[in-house]
Amino acid sequence: MKITISSIALLVLFSLTGYAQSNYAIKGSAVDTSEKKALHNTTIMVLNAKDSTLSKFTRAAADGAFAINNLNAGKFILVLSYPGYADYAEDFTLDEKAPIHNFAKISLILKSRLLKDVIIKGQVTAIKIKGDTTEFNAKAYVIQPNDKVEDLIRQFPGIQVDKDGKITAQGQTVSKVLLDGEEFFGDDPTLVTKNIRADMVDKVQLYDKKSDQTTFTGIDDGVKTKTLNIKLKDGKKSGYFGKADVGIGTDKYYTGQLLYNKFQNKEKFSLYGTAANTGKTGLNWDDSQKYADGNGSTMDDNGNYYFNGGGDDLRYNGQGIPVAKTGGAHYDNKWANDKYTINSNYKVGALDIDGTKKTVRQNNLPGRIINSTTDQLFNNSIFRQKLDATLNIKFDTTANLKIAVDGTIKEIKNNTTSADTSRRGNNTLLNLSNSITTNDNKRRQFNASAFFTKKLKKKGRTISALFAVSSLDDQSTGFLNSKLAYFDTTGVLTRTELTDQYKTGKNKNINLNTNLTYTEPITKALSIVFNYGLNANNGSSDQRSYSKPAGGIDYSVLVDSLSNYFKLNQLSNQAGAILNYTKGKTIINFGTKASDVSFKQINEYTGDILKRHFINWNPQAMFMYKFSQQQSLRVSYNGNTNQPSIGQIQPVKNNSNPLYITLGNPDLTPSFRNNFGGFYNSYKVLSGQSVYISGNYSFTTNPIVNNTSTDAGGKTTIQYFNLPGKRPSNYNVYTEVSRKILGINIGLGGSMYGNTSYNMVKNDVNATNQLNTTKAIDYSVTININKYVQNKFNFYGNVGPTYSINQSSLQASNNSNGGGFSGYFGGNYYLPLQFELNPNVNYTYSAPTGALPQGFRSTILNVTLTKSFFKEKNLKLSLAVNDLLNQNNGFNRYAYGSIITEDRYTTIKRYFMFSVTYDFTKMTAGSTK
Repeated sequence: MKITISSIALLVLFSLTGYAQSNYAIKGSAVDTSEKKALHNTTIMVLNAKDSTLSKFTRAAADGAFAINNLNAGKFILVLSYPGYADYAEDFTLDEKAPIHNFAKISLILKSRLLKDVIIKGQVTAIKIKGDTTEFNAKAYVIQPNDKVEDLIRQFPGIQVDKDGKITAQGQTVSKVLLDGEEFFGDDPTLVTKNIRADMVDKVQLYDKKSDQTTFTGIDDGVKTKTLNIKLKDGKKSGYFGKADVGIGTDKYYTGQLLYNKFQNKEKFSLYGTAANTGKTGLNWDDSQKYADGNGSTMDDNGNYYFNGGGDDLRYNGQGIPVAKTGGAHYDNKWANDKYTINSNYKVGALDIDGTKKTVRQNNLPGRIINSTTDQLFNNSIFRQKLDATLNIKFDTTANLKIAVDGTIKEIKNNTTSADTSRRGNNTLLNLSNSITTNDNKRRQFNASAFFTKKLKKKGRTISALFAVSSLDDQSTGFLNSKLAYFDTTGVLTRTELTDQYKTGKNKNINLNTNLTYTEPITKALSIVFNYGLNANNGSSDQRSYSKPAGGIDYSVLVDSLSNYFKLNQLSNQAGAILNYTKGKTIINFGTKASDVSFKQINEYTGDILKRHFINWNPQAMFMYKFSQQQSLRVSYNGNTNQPSIGQIQPVKNNSNPLYITLGNPDLTPSFRNNFGGFYNSYKVLSGQSVYISGNYSFTTNPIVNNTSTDAGGKTTIQYFNLPGKRPSNYNVYTEVSRKILGINIGLGGSMYGNTSYNMVKNDVNATNQLNTTKAIDYSVTININKYVQNKFNFYGNVGPTYSINQSSLQASNNSNGGGFSGYFGGNYYLPLQFELNPNVNYTYSAPTGALPQGFRSTILNVTLTKSFFKEKNLKLSLAVNDLLNQNNGFNRYAYGSIITEDRYTTIKRYFMFSVTYDFTKMTAGSTK
């Protein structure tokens, strides 16, 4: 109840501070008297004279006239801004004697004619609105010596940067950060924000980057990416800059980084290298997944199957102790009057992780419960190289060709030793399992595409063509050695199972994809988009398991029940049409795509042929209304047919975990997923007040679920089947309200994420087979704060409660429902003699639950004391302590089907580190050619 009252109070405070206005007003008109014309859409801003914060703003009408009503009494600054013209500013006062101020005609002057006249009075204009773009002027913000872009954008209203560098703007995650409009190191946001110096920045632009298809056709498909574009000063586009950082800590911890950049106008070249065992893994490996994750195969939205050898990129998720070494190079350039553009990247990285993990599970079965504990010792490693290049050719103003290629080489190794103990609900021993598994995987991946676009003579009529090819060669080898012992209800050993096998896997895939899109304008507001695509896919999967003959030492006996070799040939034709209506503030589109897919699978062992023919439907609809440039509403629907994956169909056992065996089901039929979504966003730029609400709801008909059967010894067999009549669902709601109060940026957010899923559970002990319904819902409320005071301090943080529901219908009383609390606070405090103190604390609490009676609590406190040298503070000596309270204990809790799970694992603990950082730069004003 306290949370509810405080939330309401904060919202009321927002309302009172934002809308308590009186009936004072201004009016006037913006003109260019020398050109004898009105300046339509001139930005008119009223700033509070005391602190230059925004009170109101509007745009001039077609005749240049403007009016702003409902102002307070007081002293203000009027600012007028129009592209190509010098900004105009004038002080004025509103009181009872003069409640309306008439500025009459205000004449703006072209910058080219300004010469020595000074029109601006007061501060630099911090923010400008240019169409759909909000532009922040770096000169108007606090930039300390040697600050990075991240330190600059933390000060922008409506933008938050968390401890990991994740950026949120206007309630939405910023997923792209460009440098002078170009991707930098494969679009890794943190490379720009954490390494480019803030004093090199001229402007920062925030906008919604539209999809390539929308940018080309002009028909808004509603697909947007929140983007920041960092524009460098003209005098900072030629020269070199970089950073060297090395640190040595206790308990053999270390970190090192070297970054070098050389810019020459439009030509950019960069190198970087990192090495650390502190959890820093260098740059993000955020590649688009050309192939599905996991073993076996899956299918994309068009019904195209792809083989995959398993073994994802090994990202560090906090489990174990990592040793990471990464490096890369970047080059981009434009020439021939920007007719040609090239962007290329090379990345290399190695990541090794050693650790232990303890997992506690509760398996809820009809009439009984199995409690299991697993202790793991693991060593995982990955070595990866990737090279990519994109060439863009502008033939003229109507035709463009984009060619992209990339190749990846990966080597992944996994070694795991496990000890598992399972007990019945009355705590009697059920089984013991010990296993050692190893897997070595080598993957070669290549992708190439060409995308041609052409605007035809009639406005809005366009044509585009895409040709893409991809290939995958994935090979793996590994060993499985396990011993499984079963016990009766009195604790007497009844039988044992020994497994000693050698496994190989060879997966190959070649995919060819073409797509032709044509746009025809029907009226000025109405257009239709037609598309046709042809996809051909050929692949093979060869999975084999071998055991030793009696008395033998070589793995030479093929285990037929665990082996398969099949080839897949598939051809699909896709056609679709989307009708788009755009007029004024309204955008509506709807249509569908349909794929006709022919599928042929050949079992090379048996000669059996499986043929399937099916139609995939992808309907879609979207409505968007823009109340203003900073206020919009969007609702959407899309549906898609989901075909069963090869792994779900193929009737071959997978015994990688001897206690959990998976079987395929060739009789599966498609399911269909319906998804509804929407958001409302309202944002006032200079006051920083924003309201953001979003939600999604989806359900699936004829879902593919699993049927789990657990025998008396605790071994579970899983097989997939369709469950008509039930509709698994997923839903989420997120809302955030923020504004500046008493000089502090404050935000209040709340979220709810939930899902309902089904599976059949069979208890072989009493031969009962029951439907299990699992409900999982997470609630959270968060308060965000941040404040910056030049040369004194800055701080930022968030805090709030959580509550989770994880409940199985089979054992409702043994649920994992429980509350929690989390918070983060960080800041910088500037001390005398160029010392700086940087503390940050992260608090996490998870309460005990009925199924998992042991709760979790940790307070991770990190503190850094830094001494800077020289005027530019480009040499820094730092003494840091990580996890001062030594409470960084790995923890995770989740539920899937009838199983509730809790993980506790080793992770990076307390250490002290001394580091030296040197920033170097030499930038000059380059040629503008």
